[in-house]
Amino acid sequence: MILNRTGYVKNLTLGFPAPTLVKTFLVPFQLKLTIFFLFAACLLVPSIQVKDVKYCDKKGNYVVKVDGVEISPDSVVKGKPATFIISASTGQAISGGKLALEVSFLGIPVHTETHNLCDESSCPISVGKFVLSHTQTLPGITPRGLYSLKMKMEDENHLQLTCISFKFNIGDGSSVSSV
Repeated sequence: MILNRTGYVKNLTLGFPAPTLVKTFLVPFQLKLTIFFLFAACLLVPSIQVKDVKYCDKKGNYVVKVDGVEISPDSVVKGKPATFIISASTGQAISGGKLALEVSFLGIPVHTETHNLCDESSCPISVGKFVLSHTQTLPGITPRGLYSLKMKMEDENHLQLTCISFKFNIGDGSSVSSV
């Protein structure tokens, strides 16, 4: 079997038609190879699943339960985009509201912002699982170190749906870390 420049198979006395060979061997192999490379590409994009998500009120009975937070890249790099993906579930439909974010460094609030809930997820949010996603580029002057983020979610009637906090690291993009 020889592939010419156009990608067509030339039959060189194989004993069976070349299209059969292409259908039974090359196409499935190409598909498997494509799936392998897509999977490998996903592994190359570093992200981290935040393991220590805490509710602001441990006894609070929040309508929205947070299942996890994923941050990509795993060490947020100043001057580069970072994506925060929050997996959650709700026991009631949510037609709108707001997200209030507060970032602290060394226990001192350094940044606050508010977002329309429907800009971070598709509204209305149905009962069940949903995802919030926010991408932001931090200024190049942002100090390296461990930060904490507190997120409060309210509905359009200002009823608090959830409140969580978690820590994340901001680096400078260097692959060498100091010990």
